[in-house]
Amino acid sequence: MKSIQKLFSPLLALSILLSGQTFIHQAIAQPPAQQRAPLPPIPIKGDTTHTLTRHFKLATNTKIAPYTNGFIHRWLVLEPIKKDIARNNIFTDNYLRSEFKNNNFSEDYLMIPKAGEMVNVGNQALNWYALDSKTFNFNLFNFSYDINKPKYGLLFWLVTVIDCSEEIQNVRMTAGCNSGGMFWLNGQEILMLSGDRDMIVDNVASPILTLKKGRNIIRGAVINGPGMANFCLRFIDEKDQPVKNISISKD
Repeated sequence: MKSIQKLFSPLLALSILLSGQTFIHQAIAQPPAQQRAPLPPIPIKGDTTHTLTRHFKLATNTKIAPYTNGFIHRWLVLEPIKKDIARNNIFTDNYLRSEFKNNNFSEDYLMIPKAGEMVNVGNQALNWYALDSKTFNFNLFNFSYDINKPKYGLLFWLVTVIDCSEEIQNVRMTAGCNSGGMFWLNGQEILMLSGDRDMIVDNVASPILTLKKGRNIIRGAVINGPGMANFCLRFIDEKDQPVKNISISKD
């Protein structure tokens, strides 16, 4: 029996060796696998439409309630005034007051412009828009892009009208903006937002004030160099709750 095993062992080894060589030969003889054709490039998606309806709605003659949590989202906004601003750390109180005074569309802070009205600021002829933002904030960067204007180094003027069915006492105006700005109520300066800021809700709050019965006119100015231009504004009561029993109109 052992002699038979000795006889078959070399034969088995030889058979395995020959089978392996045949497999290797067949594998080498196979044509190389074809490479998959490269996928077509994925196009970069972007907004190239320059349309206001992407971020805003045209304001109607119907009064509206504030946005969620009391934010004022209807504004008359003037096309941006182009400014040569290389950096945002120049926005001191004095700088803002000087720029807003020298680039003002009207010294009458109770004036309410009309949508479509043209005004001249320096050598720039600019148009007024009446818009409702689709979000709680009013994104001026998007506005400027949507009307195909420059996005950086700009000064924006804003006006809105708050209607109160009765006098509302002991409230504060709060705002956040990017980069710097000022806001007036019924012709009086209320808020100063100097420095290079990010837009933060309730970033600055006014002293206690009163919204009178009837019409209250808010004017705002926001300026930016490089970077975003954006703001949000609302009124809060003594308990820091948003004031909602008001309506917003454009005239």
